[in-house]
Amino acid sequence: MIEQTHIGESYTKQITRTAFSGWGARIGLFWVLVLAFFACFAPLLANSMPLLVSENGVVSAPIIRYLSTEDLVLMVVFIVGVLLWKLPIAFSTKLWILAAAVLISLVVGLTSLSPPKTIVYEQFRENIANGLYDWQVMPMIPFSPSDYLRDFSNTILQAPTFTGVAPHYMGTDSTGSDVASRMIHASRVALSIGFIATGISMVIGVIIGGQMGYFAGRFDMLGMRLVEIFEAIPVLFLILAFVAFFGRSIYIIMIIIGVTGWSGYARYVRAEFLKLRKQDYVQAAIASGLPLRSILFRHMLPNGIAPVLVVASFGVAAAILTEATLSFLGLGPVEAPSWGGMLNEAVKSSVFNWWMAAFPGGAIFLTVFSYNLMGEALRDAVDPQLARKAGVVS
Repeated sequence: MIEQTHIGESYTKQITRTAFSGWGARIGLFWVLVLAFFACFAPLLANSMPLLVSENGVVSAPIIRYLSTEDLVLMVVFIVGVLLWKLPIAFSTKLWILAAAVLISLVVGLTSLSPPKTIVYEQFRENIANGLYDWQVMPMIPFSPSDYLRDFSNTILQAPTFTGVAPHYMGTDSTGSDVASRMIHASRVALSIGFIATGISMVIGVIIGGQMGYFAGRFDMLGMRLVEIFEAIPVLFLILAFVAFFGRSIYIIMIIIGVTGWSGYARYVRAEFLKLRKQDYVQAAIASGLPLRSILFRHMLPNGIAPVLVVASFGVAAAILTEATLSFLGLGPVEAPSWGGMLNEAVKSSVFNWWMAAFPGGAIFLTVFSYNLMGEALRDAVDPQLARKAGVVS
């Protein structure tokens, strides 16, 4: 039986609903949502500071003093995003609400949060050992990613342990830090570089590709030459050059990947807009005298962005792999833990440390595989031949 089409549903919503009706895309989306939860609530899941303590009957939350503005914004984005997920309101309204929540949390964080630059993690363990607290609530992983555990015995490159005073469920790295904590915090780098770099590419590609497809003619010809120029840029070598001059920063990597990766999105949007510009509803919008911005991004884009979502899913995976490659080569960001950098520690002093290969490597594989699963599902939903075959079979 052929699946009934929802009345009033845009083409993009139909494609998305069809793509995520299969188990492959759902599993990929579930893994990405789990990573997003880890990334947004990393300070509450893996930290050396107690979440709550009671000292002489007074209950306090020491971890709040060490939260940054970035931590607050990410938590607010996740919570507001989950609350808006099923609300029956327009998508544009949800975006405005989310943007307002981000702005408010950003202002609150900048005005009220000022974490100290130097943190002595040992003091919290000493307070607990000396019985200073009546009771305390510790995070799931009671170690910060930059806690080198100097108050313990030698913890450098220890295999996973589940017993003892300080169990390390995924072992420790070459600095003595807990791998599980660094894995959770490294999910921020992986997801942020994927989403932000892809977001920059999509915005540039949609704007340029949309105008190329709408105006066609000379504008299209000049735009295609610009696309070909950017497609010829060796992105990895360009990033290496910028890292050599400006240092290792995740923001530089995000911007370069985003600015140089928009050509594929522009091609797809151009092809869709070349078809849509002759549709009756577009001609009616032009005849009604609507502004160009409204015609392109309110009437044409919702029905032409579905193929771009396919490219975006693969683009996020490619950005994560690029960052992991740079970190594996020792050229990644230094201000935050990274799966690629942790993978580089699998072999130290001619000894293979299996846990430093299995856990970061497995996380990279599962994340890239999840995005590929979603991309494949979206591509199958967009392909009209596959859609017809599915309808005939059912």
